[in-house]
Amino acid sequence: MAPGDLQEVLEALKPAGRAHPDLLVGLAAADDAAVYRITSDFAIVETVDFFPPVVDDPWTWGAISAANSMSDVFAMGGEVLFALAVAGFPREMSKAIIAEVFRGGSDKVVEAGGVIAGGHTVVDNEPKYGLCVTGRVHPTASSSRAASAPATGSSCRSPWGRA
Repeated sequence: MAPGDLQEVLEALKPAGRAHPDLLVGLAAADDAAVYRITSDFAIVETVDFFPPVVDDPWTWGAISAANSMSDVFAMGGEVLFALAVAGFPREMSKAIIAEVFRGGSDKVVEAGGVIAGGHTVVDNEPKYGLCVTGRVHPTASSSRAASAPATGSSCRSPWGRA
C-alpha cells in the first residue's frame, strides 16, 4: 500500500490528544518501527515486515526477508534482541523448502545477535515470510525518519571503488 494511502487508512487509529508519553515513535511519525520507553535508559524498538519470495533460493529468501525486517530496528539506532517469524505458505509447499526459508531467516537473526523466539504461520496460496522484531535502544539515542533532516545530497571525494 502506498504510504499516503496507508496514512489515510490509519488516521482513525491516531489518538486525538491522547498520545502516550512513553511512545516515542508511533503512528504519528509514519515510521517503519515503533519505539516505546520502558525506563529512562531503556526503550523497546518493535517492527514487523514480510515479503513474498524475491529470489528462487529458499534460504536466501529467508535471509533477505530477515535482514530487511531487522533493518527497521537498526534504522532506529537499536540492536536486535529477538524475533517472531510471520509466514504464510501454500499447503502443498514442500516442508523442506519451508524449513530452508526459516533457516535462512534464523541464520541472519543469529548473525545480528538475536534469536528466533517463535512465530505464527498460516496456510496461504501466496507464500510470504518475515519477522516481528524486538530490539532495544536508549530512549535519547533512537532516531526516526520524522526526526531526520532532509538529505542535502552526497559527494564522493575519491574515485568509486577506492577508500
